[in-house]
Amino acid sequence: MEDVDAAGLDFWSFVALANRRLAHEYGFRHQLATEVLLTLNRASDLVTYDLEAAVHRPRGRSWSAFRLLFVVWLAGPLEPTGAARLTGMSRAAVSNLVKTLVAEGMLDRVPDERDGRSVRLSLTEAGHEEMVSVFREHNEREFGWTNALTETEQRILVMLLGKLITSRAEFGARSRK
Repeated sequence: MEDVDAAGLDFWSFVALANRRLAHEYGFRHQLATEVLLTLNRASDLVTYDLEAAVHRPRGRSWSAFRLLFVVWLAGPLEPTGAARLTGMSRAAVSNLVKTLVAEGMLDRVPDERDGRSVRLSLTEAGHEEMVSVFREHNEREFGWTNALTETEQRILVMLLGKLITSRAEFGARSRK
């Protein structure tokens, strides 16, 4: 077993260490897969944390609340099941957020005209105004993150991530419905 000075590790040296140890000590063969997904998760975590901390938390919103408001803003009115599918959240998480956002005056929850057992979510006027305002700041922050890449590189990254997402059925990956 390799001696490690954990205090001296940064993310990239940890990835290199993980790859060496997984291959040499444990015999795992797919180090590049590990490196890709460690890096993908790290990038996602960094971007999400930054957007939440810099843009949404100062306004009293969580990342999850923003995602739900964003989907309802642009795709709504829609049923909570559709909101869950589009946000990637569970139906229960959407239901809990809806209660809070309705109480705060950001969302309306009205019975569905076609199915009285269901409801439809839509933004209130205050919710709409907040989304237009917050997204201006959010979008500038997105640009700050992606500006490190050329437009072509950004399109390639979107294409590659899309390929990962659409190929998940080939090996039976689990996902929320």
